[in-house]
Amino acid sequence: MSQPSRILPQSKETLLKSYTKRLKDDVKSILDNFTEIVKSSKVRAGESLMKLVSDMKEFLILNDFPSVNTSISERSNTLQEMTTQTDQQLLNLKQELAVNLFELEQSYYSSSYR
Repeated sequence: MSQPSRILPQSKETLLKSYTKRLKDDVKSILDNFTEIVKSSKVRAGESLMKLVSDMKEFLILNDFPSVNTSISERSNTLQEMTTQTDQQLLNLKQELAVNLFELEQSYYSSSYR
């Protein structure tokens, strides 16, 4: 009977070693999985922050009405000044043409070649 009692403790010991090995493997697997989850969440959080920054920039660009209005007003004033200058130059050119045309008509009508 000493053999069955001897086998039983070895069997228990083997079983305990098996349980210990499974426990270590399972804990290592849980640790590895948790590490991967943390790494994945860091990447996702980084991507989420980059998307947030991009959305904020887009919102600022599209909805910064005071800046847009200032820019439009400045451009409008510049174009209005250019229009005034162009109109003045056209008036000056018209007056010069009228004077030159009058002189040419006077020369033509007073010439003997007519």
